[in-house]
Order: sequence, then C-alpha cells, then structure tokens
Amino acid sequence: MTGEDVFNSSAFQKCVAFHGHFCPGLSIGFRAAKAGLDWLAENRSPDEQIVAVVENDACGTDAVQVLTGCTFGKGNFIFKDLGKQAFTFFSRGAGTAVRLSLKPGALDPDPAHRDLGVKVRSGIASPEEQTRFQDLHTAKGLRVLGMPLDDLFTVTRVDEPAPPAARIMKSVACDACGEPAMESRIRKHLGKCLCLECAEKSGAA
Repeated sequence: MTGEDVFNSSAFQKCVAFHGHFCPGLSIGFRAAKAGLDWLAENRSPDEQIVAVVENDACGTDAVQVLTGCTFGKGNFIFKDLGKQAFTFFSRGAGTAVRLSLKPGALDPDPAHRDLGVKVRSGIASPEEQTRFQDLHTAKGLRVLGMPLDDLFTVTRVDEPAPPAARIMKSVACDACGEPAMESRIRKHLGKCLCLECAEKSGAA
C-alpha cells in the first residue's frame, strides 16, 4: 500500500481524529502499532491480552492507544520516559513480545523542513512559510506511512515477561497537603507520610 492508501484507511483516520491532526510522529506510532499487532497475531496473541510499552510521550503514542486499545486507565499502556521512538508490545496470554525501534537515519530531517519548523514554532513564519512547512510536514508523514518496515524500524523479539497487571492499592492521606495518594507513592520522612510532591519539597524524595 502507498502512504496515501494508508492515510485514507479508516484505521489511520481514527488515529488522526483522536490525535487532532496529521503529522509524521503519528505515522511513526501507527506503523509501529500495526506492525506490533501483526507480529503478535502471527504468534497467536489474543488482542485483549496486549500490553503496550512506549518510550516517549510524543504524537505516535496516540496511534498506539487507538490501534491497540491499551490505555493508562486499564493499566496496559505503560510510559517509560526514555526519549526513544521505541515501542514494545506484549501478549500476556501467549507470553510473546516484540520491540520496534526507529532506525538511526530513517527520518533524517530535510533542512528546509527543519528550518521552517523552527520558524513556525517560534511564531515568526509568514503565511507562505506556514503553508510550505505544512506541505513538507504532510509529505514526510505520508512517506513514513509508505516506507518498507525494514527501512523504518529495527524489530526485535523480546524474551521477558509482560509487565504485571495494575494493582488496586489503598490510599493514604499525606500529612503535609492532606490529599490522599496511592500507598505505593507515599514516602515516610521524619515520622510523616508524604506524597511524592510534598516529599520532594521537603527533600525526602
């Protein structure tokens, strides 16, 4: 399929609607999630057992949530703040997992696109420059959607168990701010039970 074909698919348009706009980052997350789901399906993974671990909080993570159905609320969408375009998909039922990480140089920035992006984000781009940036941005997103998977990601089987299912824990009131916090997030300092924010302010974290 071409990038345009993928863009026009109902699955991708759901991701655009959820995210709010089309961009290369959304395309990256879509390709990763689609490939991860395909890999798990080939290894007999039931969809309802999927766990997604993302190593960034960029645009592509929205596509991961839409395609996989994994969410923070269900405890099967896990964020690791590593700043990497990397995505791991686990099947708790089948005991299989795969990690996809963006290859170095796979999306080397076009100088014109990069420079225009700086202007747009700084609020100094002219209307013509904004239009040109959006054209280049769209073209890059379409290119990601149509690239061969092997040119885009390093795909690696993961031989480790899925993260544990989310646990329901009791809440404990912070002795400083009075707000209840999950017991596992409470820190004890000088005989007081403190939430993470208050612990940090007190120097206990």
